[in-house]
Parts: sequence; C-alpha cells; structure tokens
Amino acid sequence: MLQKLLLFSLAAAVLYGQNENRPAIQRTPAAPTPVSSGKEMFRTYCAACHGAEAKGDGPASAALKYQSLDLTGLAKRNAGKFPELRVYGAIHGDIHVTAHGSKDMPTWGKVFREMDGTSDAAAIQLRIRNLTKYIETLQVR
Repeated sequence: MLQKLLLFSLAAAVLYGQNENRPAIQRTPAAPTPVSSGKEMFRTYCAACHGAEAKGDGPASAALKYQSLDLTGLAKRNAGKFPELRVYGAIHGDIHVTAHGSKDMPTWGKVFREMDGTSDAAAIQLRIRNLTKYIETLQVR
C-alpha cells in the first residue's frame, strides 16, 4: 500500500502538468518517518514546497499555482499567537487550504493513516501534533 501512496507536495500533484510554463513536480512514494520527529516529518513532507527553513521557497514552489506560505510568520500574522488548531486542521485536512488543492486530493491525515497502516486515530493525531509543534518552533518573534 505504501508504494501506492504518492508524496503530494501539497498541491503540486493536482497542478502537475496544468501549466506548461511551470516546472513539473516529480511524484515519489511517501517515505515513512518517525512519529516523534516533527522536524524529520517537516523535512520529508513539507520542505519541498515550504522550504527547508519554512520560508515558502521550497524547490517545488515554482510549480505551484499559489505561492507557498512562509510558515515562519504564522504567529506574527495572528497577533503574536501561533494558530495551533488551524495549522493542525490544515495538515489533517479538516481545514481547506486553497494551495493544498481540492478536498478530493489526499490530505496528510489520510496519507499518514495509510502509511502507518493503522486506523489508530491516536497515532495519527500524535504525528500531526508533533509536526504542528515543530512548525511552532519555527516562528519568528
């Protein structure tokens, strides 16, 4: 089943080939990462679009229809408070993020569930929570 999962660099898979002027995104299988390492999950699943420093300048960002979000300024743009529930919801797929494509596109919550081969909601929640907490550490103050 893991071979069937594709790493959707956020909306890149949906946008693949839609605009001939944009570079194409190469699809690769989603690699499993430790549940406990938000940093490694970010590097594996998010950095392609958001960049290694989360500034929105990842190598796949040029292929996206919308500019990748600079994740380091989330707290700053929210009166100094990190929007933890909104970030969690965007990763899980509860909150629609235009740049992440339609709700028909697999969301990270679903990808994590299939990757881990479990319907254990607690394991999926822990994975998304650790990723969210890591993004919180990247905030500029």
